Amino acid sequence: MPLNRRTFLGTSAAAGAGVAMAGGVAAPAEAHGRGPGRPPKRYAFTVMGTTDLHGNVFNWDYFTDKEFDDKAHNDVGLAKISTLVEQVRAEKGRHNTLMIDAGDTIQGTQLSYYYAKVDPITAKRGPVHPMAQAMNAIGYDAAALGNHEFNYGIPVLRKFEEQCDFPLLGANALDAKTLRPAFAPYVIKRMRTPHGPDVKVAILGLTNPGIAIWDKANVSGRMVFPGLEEQAAKFVPRLRSMGADVVIVSAHSGTSGTSSYGDQVPYVENAAALVAEQVPGIDAILVGHAHLEIPEYFVENKETGKKVVLSEPLKWGQRLTLFDFDLVWEKGRWVVERAGSRVLNSNTVAEDPKITGLLADEHKKVVAYVNQVIGTSTAAMTTAEAAWKDEPIIDLINVVQAETVKAALAGGAYASLPVLSQASCFSRTAQIPAGNVTIKDASGLYPFENTLEARLLTGAQIKDYLEFSARYYVQTAAGAPVDTAKLTNAGNTPDYNYDAVSGLTYEIDIAKPNGSRIVNLSFEGKAIDPAAEFVLAVNNYRASGGGNFPHVPGAKQLWANSEEIRNTIIGWVQAKGSVDSARFASVDWRLTRDGVPVF
Repeated sequence: MPLNRRTFLGTSAAAGAGVAMAGGVAAPAEAHGRGPGRPPKRYAFTVMGTTDLHGNVFNWDYFTDKEFDDKAHNDVGLAKISTLVEQVRAEKGRHNTLMIDAGDTIQGTQLSYYYAKVDPITAKRGPVHPMAQAMNAIGYDAAALGNHEFNYGIPVLRKFEEQCDFPLLGANALDAKTLRPAFAPYVIKRMRTPHGPDVKVAILGLTNPGIAIWDKANVSGRMVFPGLEEQAAKFVPRLRSMGADVVIVSAHSGTSGTSSYGDQVPYVENAAALVAEQVPGIDAILVGHAHLEIPEYFVENKETGKKVVLSEPLKWGQRLTLFDFDLVWEKGRWVVERAGSRVLNSNTVAEDPKITGLLADEHKKVVAYVNQVIGTSTAAMTTAEAAWKDEPIIDLINVVQAETVKAALAGGAYASLPVLSQASCFSRTAQIPAGNVTIKDASGLYPFENTLEARLLTGAQIKDYLEFSARYYVQTAAGAPVDTAKLTNAGNTPDYNYDAVSGLTYEIDIAKPNGSRIVNLSFEGKAIDPAAEFVLAVNNYRASGGGNFPHVPGAKQLWANSEEIRNTIIGWVQAKGSVDSARFASVDWRLTRDGVPVF
């Protein structure tokens, strides 16, 4: 799809957003007539919410090619959510409910990848995206944009938007030239009551400012993403002036008030609680992005003292949030008397055959795709201990990246510089089996759509980089017992924000405090020269500032490409025919305490 003014502004249609009827009548039990000695008129309705679905329709793990399961025996997918939704609608009355989402919909599984890249929805007479089909069938009323919506580029996102029967909302996703919303900022739904006047429910969508960093290649010069608080402060009063009785924000932003990108953009990444605290007039916020479960959380607005209810359902369709609103008719208008929230667990129900049947063919195509054999491996490799040990399976990522960068720089001004490479343990369940290696094996090792870059750093900067990464480990005194279940993720650092760097050797002394943990840092057997220059093969997320690692975002870019690292790994395995870990695996780093190895 060409990016012109018409397609770019899409359905924002003058950014006014539509007013839609929810229809229906409240349950008779809610009705109370006005009269002497009688209670006021009341009405109750429920807003259901999901977030961070990440391409999950079926309760299926395409990276293992079997039913999804985890230690808590959670289930995933819209097919499960659909069953919960129908149960709530049967209980409340379909027309006393709304259904919304808080973003990150079209990236995350091989199902969503297949219809973005292998059989793309943007092709002439291309397919309808499975997530659009499922969400349309369930009957969503609105969805906020997530940052991962932009991973495949604006044309894919616009096509997905076109295929949805509901608006994609982004009040702070603005056209870079006009500074007008590039997507509908809000939608207003009318809930019909037995008391005459409808209840107007406004849904305001807010997305993540980090898009400007994480998907810079796709949005630079096209869209800008100001802060959530700033845009909410503009739109909430407008919605109230338009007669909204209830204002709900669907925000692809966590509640912590922190940012993973430091000061690279002046807006907070996880700002949902700040929005509730600083912007009066909001009744509830559906929270996304953080992949946490928050059944019910109240934040007091500083100006009004009113409590705003926030809820975040667990990712991938593992939970469904229910916001329950009780309204009373006072002085000629509907007023929220009570608002609360809770979550339902999707592992308590079966998949809805309406959804599984609708997408059975798409599911079969993707299963066949991920099971294609691309080569063999001489030994089994796993990430089970890769979060605290230098494992061959992470070395595989690094050798592919380093070789790719070396080939790209060959014959150029930087060809003689040593190439280092960074990689993370994205999943602790990824594995490369002995014998046949399939697309799903390689994809499970690198589940994100990151691309590869080469940046120029000094020895001193590399040390800073490693010190920053080493904050991932909990400080553990020499001689104290080491429990691997409690050793990692210090300060809530996710696994994907711990980097191992290949091409040099070093130790991480976990008995020492942050900032002084990297010891015996060497290159080719000698202490690293702080002034020496190195090329770092690094993914675009990290190079753009993701994780807030030092030096890399401002370092000189020597090379970059648009091929996903996952596909580079697949191509490398296909070209080699056989993966022999004995040829590339080495222990470049280890955890120590006072010089004594931990493992």
